[in-house]
Amino acid sequence: MLPSGCASIEYYLQAMGGQLEVWQRASAIDGVIGDADTAPALREKLRRVLAIREFASRELRLPDNASYRRYADLGRPYVVWNVFAAPEFSLEPVQWCFPIAGCVGYRGYFAEADAGRFAAHLAAEGRDVFVNGVPAYSTLGWFADPVLNTFVHFPELQVARLIFHELAHQVVYVRDDTMFNESFAVAVEREGLRRWIARHGTEADRNLFRLMTERRTGFLRLIESYRERLDALYRSPLSPQSMREQKARVFAEMEADYRRLRTEWGDFGGYDRWFAQNPNNAHLVSVAIYTQMVPAFEALLKREGGDLGKFYDTVRELAARPRAEREAQLKSLSSPQARARALL
Repeated sequence: MLPSGCASIEYYLQAMGGQLEVWQRASAIDGVIGDADTAPALREKLRRVLAIREFASRELRLPDNASYRRYADLGRPYVVWNVFAAPEFSLEPVQWCFPIAGCVGYRGYFAEADAGRFAAHLAAEGRDVFVNGVPAYSTLGWFADPVLNTFVHFPELQVARLIFHELAHQVVYVRDDTMFNESFAVAVEREGLRRWIARHGTEADRNLFRLMTERRTGFLRLIESYRERLDALYRSPLSPQSMREQKARVFAEMEADYRRLRTEWGDFGGYDRWFAQNPNNAHLVSVAIYTQMVPAFEALLKREGGDLGKFYDTVRELAARPRAEREAQLKSLSSPQARARALL
């Protein structure tokens, strides 16, 4: 095992090397489209990406800069692999702190093997771990993020969702508050998809969006119900061994419920990869980081009359407040009553 200082240097070196590779492989999308050697399917995908990119700035008031105007083929299925971790009997994420991003609830690696080694080290310390391949990420506006082969061939709504999400991080980003940042970006992506479909979508797009929303909602309800059960379990006075046995039973029941839900969805397997790694506390952490505050942000957008400019300004004001104050404000917005008002 490396001393902690050496391990930190090694981590930053792989991060810098991985980012440099992304930049070196990137070319202007217009040039890739005009290249006679570009596959027709990729050419058409990139044309649609440029339309999505223009829509993001023009209609969603997301940053109009060089991000997502270049394309890079990395020759692998994911750009990074994020490692999530949590204690054996807790749903609080382990956090790591970095110079620019601040403290976040995951640690990213540009090589799957490196992520696996780090996850194995955490597991050996007795922590629950989850390694998740990620198709896109944001440098928060510090650099121009390119479109990648890791997501360009996704269905169009998925491509739009990713671009809207990552650009949202360039609008507002709060150091040391992963849940705030990711929930805000998810709220923006969802609103962006609604508007993209309303303007450019087909009937098939509308049906797909409805299905995506229904399945995502079902998945999140499933996860939240088991989070509540596990939280109560971890607060109980049981011995570690008894708690360990109860925990195993709860996760087994969650997987069984997912299989039933999957059948109701007509054998849709969109969440199979998530369940394939023997779900544990770190899996639940990975979902909470991205979703827990989304109802609050959506209620806030509703309160602002759907005006994204006003919404972004209000979120910036929230971001400038002390953490406890902004969390209290968001909690009031995500009450059952506030959620109901947001749906009106």
